[in-house]
Amino acid sequence: MLRKLEIIATSPVEALAAERAGADRIELIAAMSEGGLTPSYGTIVRTVQAVRIPVRVMVRPHSRSFVYTSDELETMAADIRMIRESGAAGLVFGVLTPDGQVDVAAVERLCAGAPMLPVTYHRAIDEARDIAEALRELERIPSVDRVLTSGGHADGAWHARHKLRELQAATPLKLIAAKGLTVEKLEAFLEDAEGVNEVHFGTGARVGGREDSPIDPERVEACARLLRGGQNE
Repeated sequence: MLRKLEIIATSPVEALAAERAGADRIELIAAMSEGGLTPSYGTIVRTVQAVRIPVRVMVRPHSRSFVYTSDELETMAADIRMIRESGAAGLVFGVLTPDGQVDVAAVERLCAGAPMLPVTYHRAIDEARDIAEALRELERIPSVDRVLTSGGHADGAWHARHKLRELQAATPLKLIAAKGLTVEKLEAFLEDAEGVNEVHFGTGARVGGREDSPIDPERVEACARLLRGGQNE
């Protein structure tokens, strides 16, 4: 299975730096300090134009929770209608019910706004009451092909690497391991989380590991080499 490196970018400049260093896909967001919010349309269009690799765009109106009001869902639907015209390769979002289940109706409604775009279900799943059950619900939604997750562990994917291996073995969805991964631990993570072939780097791909720092090409290159078994491609 081909491994993939997804890098968070907040601008076309960052996306291009990540692509040049070996990233396979961009997750485009605004407000990294809040865990990612919907970027502006101008940022989306310019980023899509700047790179050749796929760009999936965050759709998230606020960072308070993954439970949204009907008005907030309308805003998300409007953003998705905008994004589908931008040339973006996919969407990233997550919606939960107040009792911690996947809000299947809301997810299906949002997917219907851009049925041609694949969806990464965002880390809302890490706040679900039962991750395995949530994955089964998401498997029923054709547009959802990936799930970004730390395996439900508050300290990140490294600490849930064995659980992630089990979860991936039980679902056809592609899990993208997220939160707290570092270049130094990536090789061991890939061994322990066998079957999880996609990883997601945010601060771990930035200078000094800081969210307010630029992309660190050396870190991205090191991750790409590890994912490709040391081969330059």
